[in-house]
Amino acid sequence: AEETLYDSEAMRRFAGVELGDDRIPDETTILNFRHLLERYRLTEAIFAEVNAYLANKGMTLRSGTLVDATIIDAPSSTKNKA
Repeated sequence: AEETLYDSEAMRRFAGVELGDDRIPDETTILNFRHLLERYRLTEAIFAEVNAYLANKGMTLRSGTLVDATIIDAPSSTKNKA
């Protein structure tokens, strides 16, 4: 998550931080915040509030999984050679 704040302008805007002007929260700080949200079941409340807002706009948000894949050059596998 910390890395994403450095890499993504959209995520920095969402978090309300500016490179050079603000301290970017480190991974531990972000994780502690996440645990706080989970402990008090605030993630469900936030999700419900966002869903209600989007429903008023005729949109829907569902939970899912985000997969990050990076394509790299790599030598072909020797396992496939006869």
